[in-house]
Amino acid sequence: MKIVIIGGTGLIGSKTVERLRKRGHDVIAASPNSGVNAITGEGLAEALAGAEVVLDLANSPSFEDKAVLEFFQISGHNLLAAEKLAGVKHHVALSVVGTERLQESGYFRGKLAQEKLIKASGVPYTIVHSTQFMEFLAGIVQSGTVGQTVRLSPAYIQPIVSDDVADVMADVALSAPANATIEIAGPERARLSDLVRRYLKAMKDPRTVEADAEAKYFGASLNDQSLVSDNNPRLGSITFDQWFAKSAQPK
Repeated sequence: MKIVIIGGTGLIGSKTVERLRKRGHDVIAASPNSGVNAITGEGLAEALAGAEVVLDLANSPSFEDKAVLEFFQISGHNLLAAEKLAGVKHHVALSVVGTERLQESGYFRGKLAQEKLIKASGVPYTIVHSTQFMEFLAGIVQSGTVGQTVRLSPAYIQPIVSDDVADVMADVALSAPANATIEIAGPERARLSDLVRRYLKAMKDPRTVEADAEAKYFGASLNDQSLVSDNNPRLGSITFDQWFAKSAQPK
């Protein structure tokens, strides 16, 4: 089966490409570097010719409110229009648990706009809502850092490792369209400020963490339900300690 992965060279995309190729499928890892650009439309028709499934794993290069909204609206419109012309049978998109709850954030407004385009397109679809990636912890730390202090919400988080996400994306790509949203999450739930404190200690990073219920998360206020899934998620298998031991390196 021919499968096209938009964003096929990124963190999740490259791992999903590898998994689907190992299962014997014809997989195109599409990105601007390979001549496929969902913003300009360049190469879309050629890449999608004969494809049965398209996975949209691309992410906005900018988190600025206007730029991120335009990215998801323009790329989503172009991609779905090209899929309809090509007769694609299943559109799979990766989004974020809590998207509809975090509309203070320009990033999550962009993701919600993308999801609305998918639902209205007429192309059979599955949207996968994932909790935050474990690999994104460093970015979360940076977003809350002022000097040597990291101010973060003590709200719950349930991070998942990219390998577990890629396993799910490959499985969904080979399944029938759900025409619905499914959710995936990590195996452990922890308070964001506590988890980052553990992460910094393990990294031998001297910064201190201050738990602050008013601290914003990429522009959005959090509560204990914002970033976790209670919607019968498929759970990953890799814990924070297992991921850290294998993938992260102290300074």
